[in-house]
Amino acid sequence: MTTRTTTGSQSWDAFWAEVSGARTEVIRGVEVPVPTDVPFGFENRLQELSSSSAPEDVEELVSALFGESVFEQWADAGMGYHELLTVLTWGMAQAAGNDLTFGEAYELIQKETAGEGKAPSPSPNRAARRAQSKPTGGPSKRTSRASTASTRTRSGA
Repeated sequence: MTTRTTTGSQSWDAFWAEVSGARTEVIRGVEVPVPTDVPFGFENRLQELSSSSAPEDVEELVSALFGESVFEQWADAGMGYHELLTVLTWGMAQAAGNDLTFGEAYELIQKETAGEGKAPSPSPNRAARRAQSKPTGGPSKRTSRASTASTRTRSGA
């Protein structure tokens, strides 16, 4: 077995920047990297925080996707609730490898919040999942009556 020398080869960081494209986007005056991968543990944390509207929880998710202090910079720039949901939906789709446009992300948020008098969801995870979903095929199989019927219980009287 021969050993390779790493002298002269590129570093991991340089390699990954080349592979991932290292694109950036300016959002509310803040230049942020376009997410190219979902950070390790992000999906679990998103599920844990999906019902939270606490600013520190939202900041944690924004930081994981776009970097530290971005949430504060966007808040200082006057970013609103629907803007934030749109940007998070867009960022999560980008991280999952779906090249969703800002307009498509906004449309998903509008559909989500336009439900029959429902209040908007505090997290964009549902819209992001819809953006990432792919059709699976035909209708599901019917369930037999035997598997869904309840059994009769006899009274002790």
